[in-house]
Parts: sequence; structure tokens; C-alpha cells
Amino acid sequence: MDHVTSTLVVPEADVLPFLGSADANLRVLEELLTADVHVRGNEVRLSGEPADVASAERAVSELIEMARRNPELTPEGVRRTVGMLTRDSGSSPAEVLSLDILSRRGKTIRPKTLNQKHYVDAIDTHTVVFGIGPAGTGKTYLAMAKAVHALQTKQVSRIILTRPAVEAGERLGFLPGTLNDKIDPYLRPLYDALHAMMDREAIPKLMEAGTIEVAPLAYMRGRTLNDAFIILDEAQNTTGEQMKMFLTRLGFGSKIVVTGDVTQVDLPGGSTSGLRVVQDILEGVDDVHFSILTSSDVVRHRLVSDIVDAYERFEAEPVRVPPVPVRRQQRRGSAR
Repeated sequence: MDHVTSTLVVPEADVLPFLGSADANLRVLEELLTADVHVRGNEVRLSGEPADVASAERAVSELIEMARRNPELTPEGVRRTVGMLTRDSGSSPAEVLSLDILSRRGKTIRPKTLNQKHYVDAIDTHTVVFGIGPAGTGKTYLAMAKAVHALQTKQVSRIILTRPAVEAGERLGFLPGTLNDKIDPYLRPLYDALHAMMDREAIPKLMEAGTIEVAPLAYMRGRTLNDAFIILDEAQNTTGEQMKMFLTRLGFGSKIVVTGDVTQVDLPGGSTSGLRVVQDILEGVDDVHFSILTSSDVVRHRLVSDIVDAYERFEAEPVRVPPVPVRRQQRRGSAR
């Protein structure tokens, strides 16, 4: 089949973001595309088989638009853009990856995968949203960004963040200090996310005023939570009764986001996770949405996605029963 060529022009102002620092974006693009890529000035020349060039044209066009919208385009952003096009999601990566949720001190929080975009959209359009997926998929971080945005734009008057205080291999009683000191490590990830999105000096004042509340799940019992953005994190460590208790705290003008990973349950004694059964219970209930995130949505180090996949493959295999060692005396007896 004959080779074809195509040339696309990058606007002068977008050339540097498109190429990346020291041409890092271009090197990743050349690695990922089957067509040959040559850049001279602000022109990108593509050559190869017609189908390969057509795919490359779409990828380069999306990246030009990404560079226009986001001058901080990174090699990882290039990988996500090409990956989204390769999966033929039917969506424009530039539209998905340029949705700003929250900006602070020059840093913008936005979804980085198509499933994350669907998750964020669901939070906008539903009252109760479940974000379920493995570690590193942005479940809690994006929910927190939406909560801070809702508070800043006066959609709600307070943020309530909660987690079940369940040990993950360690014992709560052995931690030093008062009850609050013992509970604090379980809530620390929520504080860390807050500090990444708000001025550190403002958080204590907002907490003292009750505008932001970070508390263990047990503190939610008996309350009605009105005009609030409520996040339940690590929900895989709730029992069915705790999940029901939490969801029925919903008051007027409020929104609930529940996040968790059903593969990391730390409940004692083989208790059934409330997050495992809630989808069957609430199926068909209006204004409740379940967003499922996968290893392809992991936005931490790329190795995290490989680790998640490796564990899923291992857990899907039949249980391996190690051979029972035979004592020397037993072997002698059987030989007689």
C-alpha cells in the first residue's frame, strides 16, 4: 500500500507547549504513533500507511488544541490523549482533559481520564454519587475539589468529610494520645487533600466555624445534614448498617459522594462491606449514580496501574494449595 503524507500547522504561540520542555512531548508522541513524525518550525509532517497517518492526524490535532488550552501540557498528558484515542471512546481528549474544576496558585485540578470526566459530571447532575475504583484513580481528590468549588461558589454552606476508623493491620488502641489523637491518622488523608486545595491558614478558621468538618463515621449517627457537600471516604470499610446510617443522613440542599475500593476491605471477622452490596440495593433508585473507575484511570505513577492489574490477575486465578511436606519417617513406612 502506498505511503501518504500530511502536514499540520501548530500556531506559533502553542509550539513550545506542544513540543514540551526539551521536546519531551514530541518524543513521547513519536514513541506512541505508528506514523513517522517530523517537526520543522511550527509544521508537523506525518507519513506512513493511510490508516496510521489518519490516526496520527487526529492525535496531533487534539494535542494542538490541548496545548492551546493548557500551556503546561506534559508527556503524561500526551500519553493519556493518545490512549483515549486508541480506545476510540468517541470523546475529544481536549474537551475531557481541559475541564477545570478548581484553580489555586497557578495549579489547576481537572479530570485526567474519560471515566474521571464522567465521574465529575455525575457529581454535578446527581445528589448521591458512588466513586468506586482502585487506588490512585482520583476518587477522593476529585470529590474534594468539587466540594471546595461548591463551597467557594456558595452552592453549599459547609463541607463534611468522614471516614470509618477501621484498622488496616494496626491496632487503634496502641496509638498514643487521646481519642482524637488516635483517630487523627485515619483522617489525615482528608486533611492532606484539603491543604492541597485551600490556603492552609484558612482551614483551622473554617473548621472552628463549622464550615468544614472532618470526623469519623460514627460521629454522623443521629444527625440530619442540610446544605452540605458530604464525602464518605474509604467506604469499603463500612458495614451494611453503617452505609444505611450514613446515606440516611442526607438533608435538604445537600450532596453526597461515597468513595471506596472494594478490593481493599479491612473489616474484621470477614464482615461484608456495605460498599459491596449497596449497588444491588440502590439499583434503579432515581438520582443515585455509580461511577466505576479502573486501572486505566490511575493517575499516580504509571507503575501503580500495572500493580493493580497484577493483583487483579492473581486474585482471579484458582487458589494455589502448596503441597503438604511428607516426613521422612512417613515415607519409610509407606515403602514397607
